[in-house]
Amino acid sequence: MAQSRGLRSRRALQVALYPMVKTRGLSAQPALHVLRKVADAYATRQANLTNGNYGRPGSTRYTAVAGTAVAFRPYAAQPFDDRCLSWQMDVSTVSIWTTAGRMRGVRFVCAPWQRTLLAARKGETDLVYRDGHFYLYATVDEPSPKPAPPPDTAEGWLGVDLGIVNLAVTTDDDPATLDVRWSAPVVGSRWKTCRVSATGYG
Repeated sequence: MAQSRGLRSRRALQVALYPMVKTRGLSAQPALHVLRKVADAYATRQANLTNGNYGRPGSTRYTAVAGTAVAFRPYAAQPFDDRCLSWQMDVSTVSIWTTAGRMRGVRFVCAPWQRTLLAARKGETDLVYRDGHFYLYATVDEPSPKPAPPPDTAEGWLGVDLGIVNLAVTTDDDPATLDVRWSAPVVGSRWKTCRVSATGYG
């Protein structure tokens, strides 16, 4: 319907389709998340069309993409805010809104270090279906760790400059090894040597 009626913005989708989405069993916030997800998908597609990622305007691929409605996989990831999905850390459960109403007491498991990070959880949580299992991707607001100081035993420095003709040019403080160039054949040769050695034939 968004494709046929030319509805692209979040506001336009909400005005036209919010009542219909609500009749599918979703409460207010999940319904809004669905409409925002559709709007974001169309915005992403339009950006790809504008940037030429689907060919020039009028080309076969461009026309096919522009004329096809955006569709989502049955198990596509879905974002939830705190009003739609809440965490009960003390009993390791979550409460989540579904098309059949709210499901309570859904247990989750995680590693101890992940549980520590969840104490700083903030914002949306994504429900992701992957390899036959459901996962919760939580946003964590943690300060960036301070860079570790170099060890006292370090001797000298090595600089690496990435390039096109030479994949890498290394320079350290030893004049004998100054400006060592690693071209594609050299890197390929060294990689083959390492691979053969790892398999026990070198």
